Amino acid sequence: MFSGSMVALVTPFHNGEVDYKTLDELLDFHLQSGTDAIVPTGTTGESPTLSHEEHKKVIEHIVRSVAGAVPVIAGTGSNSTAEAIELTEFARKIGADGSLQVAPYYNKPMQAGFYEHFKAIAEEVNIPIVLYNIPGRCGGKGMTAETIARLFKIENIVAVKEATGSLDMASEIAMRCDITIVSGDDSLTLPIASVGGKGVISVVANIVPADVKAMTDLILEGDMVSARKWHRKLFALSKSLLSMATNPIPIKAAMAMLKMIREELRLPLTPLAESKKDRLEEILSDYGLFR
Repeated sequence: MFSGSMVALVTPFHNGEVDYKTLDELLDFHLQSGTDAIVPTGTTGESPTLSHEEHKKVIEHIVRSVAGAVPVIAGTGSNSTAEAIELTEFARKIGADGSLQVAPYYNKPMQAGFYEHFKAIAEEVNIPIVLYNIPGRCGGKGMTAETIARLFKIENIVAVKEATGSLDMASEIAMRCDITIVSGDDSLTLPIASVGGKGVISVVANIVPADVKAMTDLILEGDMVSARKWHRKLFALSKSLLSMATNPIPIKAAMAMLKMIREELRLPLTPLAESKKDRLEEILSDYGLFR
């Protein structure tokens, strides 16, 4: 369930509301492209600006639309433990296959706080949990490898989305325990695989799912030489695209250029600056996405 090419799915909007028609089109695209799992309502899905009702409705809609074809790993984390438990229990009840749990942001807990937060969620809700370690979104506070290894002793904590940008961190986690490690950075999927990673929760898979799938399949087959060819192709796209502005601003702009969604975000996120649009078009063209 927690390996291969897993898309960090955007949430499409139209006139301020969730665009469920376009969402279904995106889901069909991923099912046809071989995406291994759908990961909605995370950072890329703009979960901070979804109301609780919208958050739940998006997860439920996706679970019903996918209908078991691939796993749905719902983003149900929060900086409030009680809120995370409530969202996670909802996801379990409506049939989500797993939960992505972001490290609590803004309130900057100590390592003991991270441990107790995730322990409480895992003990309250019987669903496979993917920890999401991303210090850059959490005021510089992230879990240590020691804390992650300690959490792995809890039965339904099964994987970690490693987004510290540090191969040393991935290596230390792998040294300390056998938790499944997946990359949280598209540009590091292959490097993290070299120290034991099993795939990626990918942003660029929103536009090139078949290519990300091709690379992760080779990684899982152990063919790192062939996977390296895909890494080199995807690396330029990943680094160029995701360095243009805060995620998901660039990926939504790219999807709009490719006629996949409207370029609509919710404040405080704003559309990609017009001064960067020509460069984005060039990046997509260089990759071969305009034919």
